[in-house]
Amino acid sequence: MTQTDEIRQVQDAARLVRQNVERVIVGKEAVIDLLMVALLCEGHVLFEDVPGIGKTTMAKSLAKSLGCSFQRIQFTPDLLPSDITGIMYFNQKKGEFEFRPGPLLAQVVLADEINRATPRTQSALLEAMEERQISIERETLALPRPFIVIATQNPIELEGTFPLPEAQLDRFLMRLRLDYPTQSEERLILQRFREEQPLAELKPVVEGERLQTLQKVIRRVRVEAAVENYIVELVRATRTHNGVELGVSPRGTLALYRASQAFAAIHGRSYVVPDDIKQMARSVLPHRMLATSQARLHGRAMEQVIEDVLHIVPVPVES
Repeated sequence: MTQTDEIRQVQDAARLVRQNVERVIVGKEAVIDLLMVALLCEGHVLFEDVPGIGKTTMAKSLAKSLGCSFQRIQFTPDLLPSDITGIMYFNQKKGEFEFRPGPLLAQVVLADEINRATPRTQSALLEAMEERQISIERETLALPRPFIVIATQNPIELEGTFPLPEAQLDRFLMRLRLDYPTQSEERLILQRFREEQPLAELKPVVEGERLQTLQKVIRRVRVEAAVENYIVELVRATRTHNGVELGVSPRGTLALYRASQAFAAIHGRSYVVPDDIKQMARSVLPHRMLATSQARLHGRAMEQVIEDVLHIVPVPVES
């Protein structure tokens, strides 16, 4: 099979997932594509938005479209690490210890209101997100593949929450927003949900095993030396910007590289162009930076810093 055929398979899979999810979610084509990018990169997604926008429905629709197992974890202050990873318990009938798996052992995991759990419980996700495994009683268990964590947090409500530390944020490939629908989209939502729940009717359109094959394809998407250098220069520019105290880490550099490859593939290209990098930088980089106290005082968002960097760093051109 040629690379062109492989890229076409990625593009077809992304189109099928997008069309299937859009049977439930109205007007969020770009966000669905970014979720597909995360899946192809084996990355995780943090939704930071107000309640009622459709974050949970989006995650469920994605899981159903892929035929993957789905678990929703409602994070609360009294949630313990063992509540999500599972426990070893003594089976009196068999006279031996057995493992009772927690909800983290699923392929699509929705970590709802992740910032309501204590740092101890939040940190239980770190190993799972980075290494695709969990450690229980000196035993290491591999998580099912594909594996993606879709976490949500409310950016407005701060009472009773524990802000995610930088190390946790850095494990998320992207931070996304759904935003409110337009007037026409909201009317369509009313019409679509008037009599039935379309989520219940969704069928898988891409199998999990096929997705794992496509994940290998995107790693072969070509990135020219000049384009690689553009990625590095963008990241390094975040470390010297006067509004940034802590710039993007090398993990962020690699994340931008992989996301750009996946974004190019789902748009039918076997090579990355600078516009792919620009598009991905807006979702992959801002949450990996820490603003200076002066920037926070003036309410300067890291999204604005990324726009500055994209404007300053020269774009490579074909010679």
